[in-house]
Amino acid sequence: MAAIIGARDNISAGDSGLYSPAKEKAATRGVYSSRSPLLLRRIRQLLGAAKVKLLLALCIFFAVIFISSRIGSLMGWNPHYPSSVSSPSRGGYTVLINTWKRNSLLRQAVAHYASCSGADAIHVWSESDPPSNSLIDYLRDIVFSKSQTAHKPNFRFDLNEEDNLNNRFKPIEDLRTDAIFSVDDDVIVPCYTLNFAFTVWQSSPSTMVGFVPRMHWLDVGKDGVAYYKYGGWWSVWWMGTYSMVLSKAAFFHRKYLDLYTFKMPLSIHDYVTRERNCVDIAMSLLVANATGAPPIWVRGISSLKGHSNRRNKCLNDFISLYGTMPLVSTNAKVVDARHEWFW
Repeated sequence: MAAIIGARDNISAGDSGLYSPAKEKAATRGVYSSRSPLLLRRIRQLLGAAKVKLLLALCIFFAVIFISSRIGSLMGWNPHYPSSVSSPSRGGYTVLINTWKRNSLLRQAVAHYASCSGADAIHVWSESDPPSNSLIDYLRDIVFSKSQTAHKPNFRFDLNEEDNLNNRFKPIEDLRTDAIFSVDDDVIVPCYTLNFAFTVWQSSPSTMVGFVPRMHWLDVGKDGVAYYKYGGWWSVWWMGTYSMVLSKAAFFHRKYLDLYTFKMPLSIHDYVTRERNCVDIAMSLLVANATGAPPIWVRGISSLKGHSNRRNKCLNDFISLYGTMPLVSTNAKVVDARHEWFW
C-alpha cells in the first residue's frame, strides 16, 4: 500500500517538475477557472443581445410617438385638452336646434338633449312666427324635468324677424360656452355619443366635428368642362373619404357665428337667401377657408339623406364666389373605443 502511495507521489513530483504557465494560472484561479472564459463570453453575448433589444424597443417606441403626432397634426387632432377650452367657465355646450313648424319633433328633441349632461343651454332657432306661450312653458318644464344635473340648462327661443336661412347662424347673445352643437329637430344623437364628440371637439376647437360626413370631387362633364360634384353618404362609404360634416349634427366654435354673419362674402348670403338651400355647405366652406384643415367625423349617425343634384349646383356656385376650393379631404374617423368590439 505504501508503495502505491509512493508511486503516485513520484508521478506528481515528476509532473510538477515541468513548468507550464497554463497550469500555473489554472492553479491560482481554482477548480472552475477552466470554464470561466466560456461563461464570461456567454454573459457578454446575453448582455449585448439585451442591449440590442432595448435599443430596438426604444426606437420603435419613439417611432410610434412620432407617427402618432404626425397623424394627429394631419387630422387637426391634439389629444391634450387645452385648459382654455375645458375650463369651468367654458365647459359644456349649447344645443342649437333648427326647427320649422314641427312641434312634435321639437318636443322630442328638447326632451332628449335636456337629458344630456354636457348641455349647458338649449336654443331653438325658429321662424318669424312666434311660438305659443303654452308651447314655451311646456318646453321649459321638459328641460327642467329631463335634466340629470343640478345645473339646469338655459332654454330660449331665438326668434327672427325675417324668414332667412342665414339666420340659423346669427350670433347668440349671453352664450356661456364656446361650443355650439347645431342639430336639426329630426336628428337624435345618443347622449353618450354626443358627449364623446364634445371631447373630440375640445381637442380641436377650431375644427367642425360632426356626425354626417359628405365629400366633393372634381369631375369632367360631357362638354369637357371640369366641375365639382357633391357626394352623399354612399359616396363617402364607397370612396372612403370626406371633406365636409353637415351642420345638421355638428359641433363648431361660437366664433364662426360672427364670421358667418359679418365676414363671409355677401354674395354667399344672397345666394342662400335666394335659393333657400345649402346653408350647411356654406358653413363648411367658411370653416375650411378659416382653418385650412379637414373636419372630423365622429361615427354615430351618417346615413341621412341629402339632395345631391341641387347641392352640386350650390357647391360649384359657392366655389366660384369664393374664387378657390377651401375644402380639405380626409379619410380619418373617430370612434368611441368603449362601445366598439374591435379596438
